[in-house]
Amino acid sequence: MTHDDRLSGVLASARVIFFDFDGPVCDVFAGLPAPEVAKQLTALLIAQDEGAGAKAAETDDPIEVMRIAHEAGDEIGRTVEHALTVAEVEAVAVAGPPTPGAVEALQAVRASGRAVAVVSNNSAECVQRFLEEHGLGEYVAKVIGRPSGQPHLMKPNPFPLIGAAEQMQMDVTHCALIGDSLTDIQAAHAAGSMVIGYVNKHHKAELFADAGADAVTDDMQAIADALTTA
Repeated sequence: MTHDDRLSGVLASARVIFFDFDGPVCDVFAGLPAPEVAKQLTALLIAQDEGAGAKAAETDDPIEVMRIAHEAGDEIGRTVEHALTVAEVEAVAVAGPPTPGAVEALQAVRASGRAVAVVSNNSAECVQRFLEEHGLGEYVAKVIGRPSGQPHLMKPNPFPLIGAAEQMQMDVTHCALIGDSLTDIQAAHAAGSMVIGYVNKHHKAELFADAGADAVTDDMQAIADALTTA
C-alpha cells in the first residue's frame, strides 16, 4: 500500500477529524519564540520556588515549564499556567499565516461532510484567537484546549481525545487525529482513534512510522487532496 493510499484509507474511515493545533494548523511561537516564553515563565517560577525554577531553566519548552510549576504546587501552577495562556494568545497574534495547506484541509474536511475538532495542549483561548484572526472558526465545530490546572491530562493522555469524541457525539474509534508530535501518536493509540503523523521536521517521518502512525504526510495539502479526490 502506498503512502497516499494509507492517507486516503484513514481519512475515508474517519467521520470526525481531530487537528492538533501547533504544527498542523499554525506555528504558535513563530513570532514570539518558545524559548523566550519559557524563560519568562521560568523567571516567574524562580521568584516563588527556586528549586522548581532551576529545573525549569533546563528546558526551552513553555508547556514543560508549566508542568514543572504544577508539580511544585497548585497555586504556583495556576499562576504560571495563566501566564502561559496570556503568552500564547500574544504569540498567535504575531504567528503569521496558517500552516501551508491547513486552510484547504479544514475546508475539505467540511466539504466532505465530516466535522473538525481542534484538540491541543495549547490553551483553548489561543486556538480561538487564531481561528478568529484568520476567519477559520466556521470550519471548526469544537476546540478542546489543555485541561485547566490538570497538565497530567494533556496528550499523551487520551483524555482530550476521548472528551472531544464525546462532545462530537462520535465513537472515538471513528475519529482520526492529525498531529505533529510523538505525544499525539501515543494519545491516539491510547484512545483507540486513528492517527496521521504530520512531518514538519525531517526526523519525524521515521519516528512516526516506528510509533505506528496509521499514515504519515509532510504536507497538509495532501489531506485536502485525499479528501477531494476520494
